[in-house]
Amino acid sequence: MISEEQFQKELQIIITNAIREDVGDGDHSSLACIPSSAKGKAKLLVKDEGVIAGVEFAKMVFKYVDDELEIEEFIKDGANVKYGDVVFYVSGSSQSILKAERLVLNAMQRMSAIATKTKVFVDLLQGTNTKILDTRKTTPGIRALEKWAVKIAGGENHRFALYDMIMLKDNHNDFAGGITKAIEKTNTYLKEKNLDLKIIVEARNLDEVAEILENDGVYRILLDNFNFEDTKTAVQLIGDKCLTESSGGINEKTVRKYAECGVNYVSSGALTHSIYNMDLSLKAID
Repeated sequence: MISEEQFQKELQIIITNAIREDVGDGDHSSLACIPSSAKGKAKLLVKDEGVIAGVEFAKMVFKYVDDELEIEEFIKDGANVKYGDVVFYVSGSSQSILKAERLVLNAMQRMSAIATKTKVFVDLLQGTNTKILDTRKTTPGIRALEKWAVKIAGGENHRFALYDMIMLKDNHNDFAGGITKAIEKTNTYLKEKNLDLKIIVEARNLDEVAEILENDGVYRILLDNFNFEDTKTAVQLIGDKCLTESSGGINEKTVRKYAECGVNYVSSGALTHSIYNMDLSLKAID
């Protein structure tokens, strides 16, 4: 996984690019009718229910736009919220509040939706030893926010990108000439490049599971689109030789059944690619 330092850099890139995209050469709506000396206050209002996420990111945005803006926080990331809840107040320059408004809302609405969905999966897995993972099926440019939201709700992050973990999927294995050749070439590559990266290998059937187990250096086996019976068999075959992960169209109706097969992880792209934004608004107050 990426370091905390790299993660923070990703967040700063998101903020810088989003403000560039949204503000350009100036927020002319505010500049036209609000004096630069004007002071104001606004509240982050919840108009939905679920798990709030993005409060800490909002603080980063406000600080980037104007480090004199003050935040009075009432609800923290990861808390359950309902219609009418006020998450925080922001006060200071009215122009600055308006400049930051859309980025704060866009980020928090999406992060809260992802956190809300993730919490559903986390709750469904209560009592098992299985953890829910996200995937790389994220919105281009804001992956760090979406993966942060998963963590806020109690889920775990898969690899962040192509550079922090090896994942040999079906196409890699086929292009490399087979699973064994792909693993052997990968181990050689990592040694030559002096890289310490974990290796995950995808299996499409039980025969491929058996072949993977004949090779060294595999951290986790990804059981892709396995049915429940084959998943149970695969878990028994693998034992404690490496970790196991189920993936492939897993949803709220099936996640518990896969967990009960004994896998260590279940991954679901739906955490990030199939959500509806939480309804939030930033309202000026007296």
